[in-house]
Amino acid sequence: MHKSGFVNIIGRPNVGKSTLLNALVGERMSIITNKPQTTRHRLIGILNHDDYQIVFSDTPGYVDNPGYKMHEAMNRYVSSTFEDADVMLFVTEPSERYTEDDPLFERLRQAEAPLFLVINKIDLTTPEELEKLAIWWQERLPFRETVSICALQRINTDILLHRILQYLPEGPEYYPKDQLTDRPERFFVAEIIREKLLTQYDQEIPYSCEVAVEDFKDATTNSGEPLARISAVIYVNRKTQKPILIGKGGASMKKLGTEARKAIEIFLDRKVFLELHVKVKENWRNDDYSLRQFGY
Repeated sequence: MHKSGFVNIIGRPNVGKSTLLNALVGERMSIITNKPQTTRHRLIGILNHDDYQIVFSDTPGYVDNPGYKMHEAMNRYVSSTFEDADVMLFVTEPSERYTEDDPLFERLRQAEAPLFLVINKIDLTTPEELEKLAIWWQERLPFRETVSICALQRINTDILLHRILQYLPEGPEYYPKDQLTDRPERFFVAEIIREKLLTQYDQEIPYSCEVAVEDFKDATTNSGEPLARISAVIYVNRKTQKPILIGKGGASMKKLGTEARKAIEIFLDRKVFLELHVKVKENWRNDDYSLRQFGY
């Protein structure tokens, strides 16, 4: 018997959804930083085994009060996960607080797929507090399973995977067994650059940026080694943000390019020649045409 199904991961920003996806799939799929709202798109990671195929879906954190059309698009990704799931993983963490009238509660109550409570970051609390938290959630929503984990340290993620498999239906392969995701290399290159933006710059700057890979060519070095020639554009929201991004004498942009290139080389497993450019696309987060161009 071969099992297969779609397991969708939802929750608020910064609770560890992307870290969980990476832990379950065993590959680096999503941006991981300590800043909220790092995931902007719905991303699929595929776990393959002779006896099963699990298609995990990582979604942006649900934004309670969308400030831009980009946030509304991110919330639509979250809504879509309720439509095609065989199992839903609701991820929370000990310091997170919800109110009884939170709109996400009603969506979770209406979920047709089996709903799991996944309490992440258990290394930040005590067993007593963890038990109280689990009881509080179980009294409010119809969870089929409750699993406490630390995704970063991969504590109890094997238990979570075992529980998921118990609920998956018998089914075919939806993707080739050697496929890990539905996204092309260009997407991950752009995400790596955006991750470095998030870690290098403060406050609003990284949230005002979008990255587009304009050129990606396979080549070879003079010594015959594989080489990727990549040209990417970082779009900023306002003219005043461009000089901040570039830095004095281009120092900030040079540092960003170096860090991004190193990470891309690890991801692609080959040498990389990376060119970065900065352009202004004013108010892109509220512009429908720009959002469609960026894949929202």
